[in-house]
Amino acid sequence: MPNIYVQDLPKNDANFAALTPLLYLERSALVYPERVAIIHGALRQTWSQTYARCRQLASALQQHGIGKGDTVAVMLPNTPPMVEAHFGIPMSGAVLNTLNTRLDAEALAFMLDHGEAKAVIVDPEFAAVMSRALAMRQSTHPVLVIDTEDALYAGTVQRIGSQTYDDFVATGDAQFAWQLPDDEWDAISLNYTSGTTGNPKGVVYHHRGAALNAISNILEWDMPKHAVYLWTLPMFHCNGWCFPWTVAARAGVNVCLRRVDPKAIFDAIRAHKVTHHCGAPIVLSAMIAAPDALKQGITHQVKSMVAGAAPPAAMIEGMEQLGFDLTHVYGLTEIYGPASVCVKHEAWDALDVGERARLNARQGVNYHLQRNVSVMDAMTMQPVPADGETMGEIMFRGNITMKGYLKNPKATQEAFAGGWFHTGDLAVMYPDGYVKIKDRSKDIIISGGENISSIEVEDVLYRHPAVMAAAVVAKPDPKWGETPCAFIELKAGAQVTAEDIVAHCKAHLAGFKVPKAVVFGELPKTSTGKIQKYELRKVAGSSDAIDV
Repeated sequence: MPNIYVQDLPKNDANFAALTPLLYLERSALVYPERVAIIHGALRQTWSQTYARCRQLASALQQHGIGKGDTVAVMLPNTPPMVEAHFGIPMSGAVLNTLNTRLDAEALAFMLDHGEAKAVIVDPEFAAVMSRALAMRQSTHPVLVIDTEDALYAGTVQRIGSQTYDDFVATGDAQFAWQLPDDEWDAISLNYTSGTTGNPKGVVYHHRGAALNAISNILEWDMPKHAVYLWTLPMFHCNGWCFPWTVAARAGVNVCLRRVDPKAIFDAIRAHKVTHHCGAPIVLSAMIAAPDALKQGITHQVKSMVAGAAPPAAMIEGMEQLGFDLTHVYGLTEIYGPASVCVKHEAWDALDVGERARLNARQGVNYHLQRNVSVMDAMTMQPVPADGETMGEIMFRGNITMKGYLKNPKATQEAFAGGWFHTGDLAVMYPDGYVKIKDRSKDIIISGGENISSIEVEDVLYRHPAVMAAAVVAKPDPKWGETPCAFIELKAGAQVTAEDIVAHCKAHLAGFKVPKAVVFGELPKTSTGKIQKYELRKVAGSSDAIDV
């Protein structure tokens, strides 16, 4: 018998439209035209003005022959043009490629060529490195270079483009009739992984995933209308975890921040009554460690979201002491930033702060609009027992997952083997269904036949009052094969010896887990604040002990 629910019930323009976060901007401009959308220094730009400028940007790009299937790169800090790029570029049909502003010219040149950028929008702070990158390109196709201007930039201005951003936008039509994507599976953005080995991989996002993750952010955070969002997270990182689109959906306020430091953060929170912000653990650590004088005068509720590494219990406890409500999320570039969340329960409020911190440190459960997260045996592709002990690999599946890696079918197939996205992170599943990272697969230290979780050792190190940041990697050892080596960045003014650190660890860890070497100094970090363990492995000679 035929299925009666497919007979004479086709999709049409009246009952179906492609999902895209671009519609969130259109709606906020219609419903809340005079509400402030962007704050940057003295600038107060409304939602109607932002929508008009994004349409102008889209129109100007199309006038230059840039449209569907083309790539437009941007080398920008968290400034208004970066917010506008998240809408105006895909409104033209093109794909937005946000470049990491901490990269060197060689890496940038590779990305411009690999992504086949037709245009690049550049902030004056990064003009010099972008000029070198453009000169290093292997491709011969021309690139339209556009210079932004910013009154808050105090450095030397070097013009490398053919015109300024504002002049370029002014050539466009504020009433430009932009079109929905032909298919919600169409690409909306291109984000490059860090490329710890070899060339970075280009992760392609689709309109559907961007729209769904933007809404999931709202659901997981209980984010109200007109939230005031502070940009402590780089928008170049996973498109700011999709928050440019999330803020538009809530008709909120984008409070831009060129440079992230504790004083600027606390000043902005006070001045603009910031309600929400995101960041890597290193950002929150800096806030916790800031002088008390900087923290005064904040009397309203602030919600913080943290991801990028498993936050140690001491950090979660520290944010509670600041009075900030912390939500812990987990994700990777390939899943649009966060796609799982450690959902808190009212019953946890009755527990002591240490136990709450332990529970909140887990990576949690899937986002509402992500199909699933699980801990799987990578060989059998079966879930591991939910016993909090059996280790497996964290895997995701669902709509908040990349299309794949640009021009890299082999890597795409490997990442999606067995119908799941493989994260490479090792974890356990608890009886309540919550996931907890135990280590990166390449970060396990095997000492005398015993497995040591670097994260477990790092958690203990973070409990020391003098420690700002810590990372543990394998160090070759003639007797044990490998032993833990601790790299430690101290808080300002703190004084502590290696012997003190070892004694602290001995009080909390089994003897074989205690670091045999302690190195003090500033830790190498990505632009998003994530500690670059691969650099520390080089220093420690980990490759001599581990066949990576």
